[in-house]
Amino acid sequence: MDDKHLVAVIDFGSQYTQLIVRRVRELGYMAKLYALEDLDQIHEPGAVILSGGPKSTTDADAPDIDFEWLQSLNVPVLGVCYGMQLLNIKHGGTVKASNKREYGPAALLPETCAGLYRDMSPSSQVWMSHSDTVDHLAEGCRVIARNAEGVPVSLQWGETTFGIQFHPEVTHSHEGRTILRNFLSCAANLKKFNIGDFKRELIREIRERVGNRQVVCGVSGGVDSTVLAVLLHEAGVNMRAIFVDNGLLRKNEAEEVRANFARMNVEIETVDASERFLAALDGESDPEKKRRIIGGLFIDVFWDAVGDAEMLAQGTLYPDVIESASNAKSKASVIKTHHNRVERVLELQAQGKVLEPLAELFKDEVRELGASMGIPHDILWRHPFPGPGLAVRCPGVVTKERLDIIRECDAIFIGNLKKYGWYDKVWQAYAGLIPVKTVGVKGDERSYEWATNLRAIVSEDAMTADWVELPPALLRETSNRILNEVKGINRVLYDISTKPPASIEWE
Repeated sequence: MDDKHLVAVIDFGSQYTQLIVRRVRELGYMAKLYALEDLDQIHEPGAVILSGGPKSTTDADAPDIDFEWLQSLNVPVLGVCYGMQLLNIKHGGTVKASNKREYGPAALLPETCAGLYRDMSPSSQVWMSHSDTVDHLAEGCRVIARNAEGVPVSLQWGETTFGIQFHPEVTHSHEGRTILRNFLSCAANLKKFNIGDFKRELIREIRERVGNRQVVCGVSGGVDSTVLAVLLHEAGVNMRAIFVDNGLLRKNEAEEVRANFARMNVEIETVDASERFLAALDGESDPEKKRRIIGGLFIDVFWDAVGDAEMLAQGTLYPDVIESASNAKSKASVIKTHHNRVERVLELQAQGKVLEPLAELFKDEVRELGASMGIPHDILWRHPFPGPGLAVRCPGVVTKERLDIIRECDAIFIGNLKKYGWYDKVWQAYAGLIPVKTVGVKGDERSYEWATNLRAIVSEDAMTADWVELPPALLRETSNRILNEVKGINRVLYDISTKPPASIEWE
């Protein structure tokens, strides 16, 4: 892909870094993320954004950047959080540790209504996440915004170099999009981004990488792997799409997946490995070990099924890459291991045998790509389903009995969301099992059974999420049906946790 005139986002390790890329794309421009070790790959960018990061600029091993190289680009630069502190140091200022960590909403009070803060409110909510603060300001540096306590939270050097102590990329910064748009307006000759051009470029790259080799594409019926399979099909490469029934699927899901791919004229092969997966998980309760077992066995099942296939295609998205922090160059903290980032996959990657065409996209962009290829709306807007399946909704050991309970509870919950017209209003919803037995009364007799948790969230990209205030009538009917129809459950709880601090799934 031609890297000229795009917005180069340089990664200092923030969990939100990829959101910067996304916001820039939403504003209509091409953006790409670069590790510090890959700056030599940046050729004539239109603008540069330095991301935030978990380190302190005062740490001995703090990430750094060649300031002479940055200045030589002669393009607008925006430093976000850590990026602002680094810019202040590079321009001759200093940074000191704050006496408290500032995390969460804060007031932004611009001192100018021009430049970075054109068309902004006199006071706007922004999202802070830092433990250091600027101390001495270099000569020529201007303070262009402060917080409610009068502390500088935005600086400017020269005409087009800016620093901001908050994260404009998250939705909690109410006018963050305006700030980014104003910054980008300082740049000339930025490359435009649209999904049609991106699709054509993806198809070209797929054909180049694959050549005459056979690609094994694992499909689950979820949005990501479905779009991947259709993309490979449209690219005309030699593909075998394999659907593995791992015994961790939702109720009647295998039949639904086969029917959906038949609608799209994509041939898939089904491998029933449910007993093999359950046997491998027998007695294991550690969530990380469960993920590794499932991910590793998933790959084994593929290679057992296809023999000498030369490449593995995965529907990996940006959030998978961020949270796993699996890239050795990443400065981000590991949140959890994803099924597509287990050791076997990393080994195949080192051999050049893994194809991940969607790894620069967020979920909404994947759906847009799918729509451009004619994938039906109901398939594209299925709720996300984790690679490890119901295992991550079953804390503790995984058994067939527990999985069957989850399936029945989940089917009732999802069915009622559709009945009440709420399925398309939430981003993801599910029922899980809480492995704690509680006392109840059923038919005038004492019961001692499990509890189920219902979860429904709204999100843009899985990086942050908020719980949904579902109608009481929907919850009441769902609870009544579960308690009356699902053997083994005598208590229904509704999860009202946000992400962060909770994750979307339980494990």
